Amino acid sequence: MTIWGVDVGGTFTDVVSLEADGSISVAKVRSSRGTLPASVWETVGAGSTDAGGLTHGTTVATNALLERSGGRTVLVTTAGFEDLLWLRRQDRADLYDLARHHPPPLVEREDVIGVRERIGAAETVTPLVSSEIERVVAEVRHRQPDSVAVCLLFSFRDPTHEARLASAIRGGLPGIPVAVSHEVLPVFREYERTSTVVAEAYLRPLVSGYLESMGREAEACGVIDVRIMASNGGTLSLSQAVRRAASLALSGPAGGVEGARLVGSAIGERDLLTLDMGGTSADASVVLDGNPLTQTAGTVGGTSLALPHVLIETVGAGGGSVAWADRGGALRVGPRSAGAAPGPACYGLGGTEPTVTDAALVLGWLDPERPLAGNLRLQRPLAEGAVRGLAGTLDLSLERCAQGIVEVATATMVRALRRVSVERGIDPRHLVLVPFGGAGPMFTCRIADHLGMRKAVVPPHAGVLSALGLASAPARVESAASLHQPAGTLTAAALRAAYEELERDADRLLPGAQLVRLADCRYPGQGYELSIPAEGDGVLVAERFHEAHRTRFGHADPGRTVDIVNVRLLAERPGYPIRLAAAPAPEAAVRSRPSLAALGPDAVLNGPCMIDAPDCTIRIEADWMATVHASGALVAERR
Repeated sequence: MTIWGVDVGGTFTDVVSLEADGSISVAKVRSSRGTLPASVWETVGAGSTDAGGLTHGTTVATNALLERSGGRTVLVTTAGFEDLLWLRRQDRADLYDLARHHPPPLVEREDVIGVRERIGAAETVTPLVSSEIERVVAEVRHRQPDSVAVCLLFSFRDPTHEARLASAIRGGLPGIPVAVSHEVLPVFREYERTSTVVAEAYLRPLVSGYLESMGREAEACGVIDVRIMASNGGTLSLSQAVRRAASLALSGPAGGVEGARLVGSAIGERDLLTLDMGGTSADASVVLDGNPLTQTAGTVGGTSLALPHVLIETVGAGGGSVAWADRGGALRVGPRSAGAAPGPACYGLGGTEPTVTDAALVLGWLDPERPLAGNLRLQRPLAEGAVRGLAGTLDLSLERCAQGIVEVATATMVRALRRVSVERGIDPRHLVLVPFGGAGPMFTCRIADHLGMRKAVVPPHAGVLSALGLASAPARVESAASLHQPAGTLTAAALRAAYEELERDADRLLPGAQLVRLADCRYPGQGYELSIPAEGDGVLVAERFHEAHRTRFGHADPGRTVDIVNVRLLAERPGYPIRLAAAPAPEAAVRSRPSLAALGPDAVLNGPCMIDAPDCTIRIEADWMATVHASGALVAERR
């Protein structure tokens, strides 16, 4: 059976197929805005000899949040809390920039409807009466929304009012998506919960249309199992993804981290610093002890999302990032990108502005004789013309300007890698750098030098690693519930009982999955939590929390009480296995610019040199050497 992984980037869409015999096939096609390119379905249809599965990493939800292109959403909330999304956490967008403001919420203020009801922490304060439900439904209908979000006070403790209201709205507005907070995120923190359920409602119309269309295309190609990568690094079925639209906000980048984890496992490295550099952006992340670092709080496009997601820091430093001079005469790179159309100047498709790809071509890093996706050939004269125009503005030589573009792009990516490592107490010098994406391997040694790292691994199929990670990603469903109890008071039986309803839901959503119990713990008064394995009783959980707190923050207080705030359940079913292997036989002689596909295991290369791989170009700097691993990865080490 063939398993496909499809990763849509800003410039190229990567397609990987895994066969039952372990063989891997790859393809790159030009991306189309807002839809999967027709050539993807041509590739899948031509390559499917039997009905198989397809996993897709989509940017639809991400782009909708960034571009504010979702549906018109009405928010129904407890009366008196209508301004919550505007009050936020009463923090500034930038501590030192008084002119900077938070992006506006996804709903308009006039589309927020207050409901006369209130449930308190322990009991009902104001009952929800039938006449009030009728009034709210009428007001929602009058606004003619594309979707509705319902988030009432303390519904994570008692969802009765919320469930009655949602049922009435669904009955009164058939066909309109209704996202309800106790179904989407039944945990405390009112602002984050409200923001997340609004994002869910905002995205559902667009995401459901895209996924349903994709499902029809897949069925026509004989694909019987379509799965969508979620932000937590696992996959959802098509029907589950439609109801969890906000969980797709980091769908695309999560596939790359999963691919890097698989490569690390193949070479015996479990602590990784990953960098996915594509055509539009670069995504940095961390894998510790074989598992991607995750978190439950973050923002996408200025919208707070309190759903589990792989820790990813994105910066505008891709191959298509445009280089420019600011008003002070300083060289800048990104965040604006030339994208797929017109693309970098060297593509010859009408682009005139210099990009990182153009600079790399001017410096001789890229081979103009090697075509990119769709037989696209790079044109050096066009790259030189674009870079020369910027060089004249900056009063630099052509080569020095190209070098400057590369240096600025490198510095941007290094800052992102520091944010996911150093700023979280993780020393990058103890990790292995894994660069991938179409452009990442060109910057391998430069980035490692900036971070003081001595080892880097360029994966096999580095240019399409995200698609490979998608094809082999595990099926995963995460759920949570509020608890708020001191850990020390919970027996093992009481702690198990807190997961019973979550386990029933997991068995329904993902039958036969392996279940992992986690508990969000904190010291009383803290404003953040750590997720801790919740096997055993509460005392054991508290001990693990003290240890985890010391590891993460450098200190702990074993004498203090530990509170369990939420319980979480991770249900996972293993993905499709892959076997990575180097080419069986090397060339008789290694050329001055060797091809990775022709180098056998244990082949050694000394920098500086350029290495052509089927889907990327690798640069090994001076003072570095590289060895081909049995998996096909290129292991670079500082001499």
